[in-house]
Amino acid sequence: MSETQTYHAQNIFKSMKDLRFEDTVSHQCGMTMNDSVESRVIAELMERKPGIKVTYLPAMIRIDGEDKIEFKMDEISEELGREMTPHLFEVCTSTHYGRMVMVDDNTVVLFGNMDDALTYE
Repeated sequence: MSETQTYHAQNIFKSMKDLRFEDTVSHQCGMTMNDSVESRVIAELMERKPGIKVTYLPAMIRIDGEDKIEFKMDEISEELGREMTPHLFEVCTSTHYGRMVMVDDNTVVLFGNMDDALTYE
């Protein structure tokens, strides 16, 4: 996935009859956030990054990617106009998939490949 994709109010869920089950490993990762001022700033910042798909739903925002998504608190703080810490960032997060790692006080990374995340244990 090399281009940014933004979707507004598109249904991201499939009917059971349209699902196809495969015996493969996905390296996708992502998060769902409650819609808020902070979450919108995070989404708007992330949708400018290559390979990130942002989906706006009623009351929720999804951010999806492949392999790794890196969230930099200083970038978010600058866009937001006030401090964003990894702990405040997690408050915005409703749920995530992939392994979430707080690398340092400025960086939270979602890993789609669990082996990559193991280097931080």
